[in-house]
Amino acid sequence: MPRAVQSETFVIIGYEPSSVALDGIGRLLLAARKGGGLAYVGGVGTGFGEVSGRALKRMMDKLVIEKPVIRLKRKGAIWLMPALAAEIEFRGWTDEPKLRHSSFKGLREEAEMGEIYQLP
Repeated sequence: MPRAVQSETFVIIGYEPSSVALDGIGRLLLAARKGGGLAYVGGVGTGFGEVSGRALKRMMDKLVIEKPVIRLKRKGAIWLMPALAAEIEFRGWTDEPKLRHSSFKGLREEAEMGEIYQLP
């Protein structure tokens, strides 16, 4: 029986540069709403190609900040203002809760914070 694929909107709080593609994205770091703030829910490293990845990186480079908006240690990560919302498909949650088998589907245009996934 195939697993159900879920699709939700998460905010991009940073990214890890690609170790393979020069000036590329290795993984997007994502957050969901929790209470009055944000909570890290894992990352996504698939779903963006070379061209869409470059366009996304140009957008993200305008949002770079010095420290993460959530207490998080990720060596080499580039931190962003939480201004871009991404549509992410995934196959469930781990116990932590982190996204399981996630894939980037695209940016949400002008997504309001109310559309960002809310953790229970």
